[in-house]
Amino acid sequence: MPRRVAVVTALLATGLLLGGCGDGRPDGGDGPVGRTSATTDSSSAAPASSPTAPPTPTPTPTPRPLAGRVVVLDPGHQLGNARFPAEINREVDAGGFDKACNTTGTSTDDGYPEATFTWEVAVELRKRLRRLGARVLLTRDENSTGAWGPCIDERGRIGNPGEPGPDADVRVSIHADGNRSSAAHGFHVIRPGQREGWTDDVLVPSERLAVALRDALVAAGFSPSTYLGEDGIDVRTDLGTLNHSDVPVVMAELGNMRDADDAVAMERAAGRQRYARALATAVRAFLTS
Repeated sequence: MPRRVAVVTALLATGLLLGGCGDGRPDGGDGPVGRTSATTDSSSAAPASSPTAPPTPTPTPTPRPLAGRVVVLDPGHQLGNARFPAEINREVDAGGFDKACNTTGTSTDDGYPEATFTWEVAVELRKRLRRLGARVLLTRDENSTGAWGPCIDERGRIGNPGEPGPDADVRVSIHADGNRSSAAHGFHVIRPGQREGWTDDVLVPSERLAVALRDALVAAGFSPSTYLGEDGIDVRTDLGTLNHSDVPVVMAELGNMRDADDAVAMERAAGRQRYARALATAVRAFLTS
């Protein structure tokens, strides 16, 4: 046999001319030469994907117990009242009788004004009530030597049904006293007394509000008055802010600014925050009970 024919015959016998070893299969297969078959054993399989992570839970909303409630805060006086004597001395209806539109308020012995104290407590209290979900209205929007009022009758009507703006659920008037007696210290909460046609519609809930404020102030470490009211609560029929209100209302005289110990609490930011925290506790208790 010629040499060339013998070589070809040998190669055919081993399968090399058919490319059978090029894809690793003895029988030559049907796939392209040099490409691994799509079918593989377990040792060459792709790794399984990792389990899907669970979805992040939606945070639970913080409870807002005063959502939908409207609170009127009346920070007593105005820093500039003394500069507008004609305006604040003008008489207005205080609930069936006439009384001066407003007054200058008092101060501590070293000059810290009642108007500033009541404003700063009201602003801190507003912040706390808003966190609880309440809408808060202030009877004045600044504490300025260039402003005066508003008058007591207007303060008492803000938030009443039928007045411009939202209807209020409660009104708290914030003040401080200026009694010069050496033994006079502590807070008292004033609620409206019976005045036919003026306060009879709010008398009962206002009494409950007064008790809530008294209890919250005592719990916060403040002492009831030694000189006015009984167990920290007084009743009056001569205050225009109370007489004009058609929603539950009280006036909180938070202490005697002429008493050294009371003055310390009022002049310090920490003390004003403590007052505001107690008032917020009382308003919340009243509106959710």
